[in-house]
Amino acid sequence: MTKEEKHLWYDFLRVLPVRFSRQKVLGKYITDFYCAKANLIIELDGSGHYTKHGIQYDEERTAFLEEYGLTVIRISNTEIHKNFWGVCEYIENFIKQSLSQLH
Repeated sequence: MTKEEKHLWYDFLRVLPVRFSRQKVLGKYITDFYCAKANLIIELDGSGHYTKHGIQYDEERTAFLEEYGLTVIRISNTEIHKNFWGVCEYIENFIKQSLSQLH
């Protein structure tokens, strides 16, 4: 895991009441974080994701995962550094919304 992934995992995701998996293989892709209960994938993106090739690859990957009813949230590493608790609040709100729609 990258340092940003470690930060998000150890300081937030692993203590949530919903279970997340790290580095989960789904089809031909490895996701950063996966929550089966909320049908959610969280991807942390470094600079390589913002190249022409990176953007195209991520679009294909997201489309593949969405075919299985999953939602992919992409968060930049910069956002983890500059607004960590805001990112955590965003993720928590997304999970709550997703779980409320399942009931």
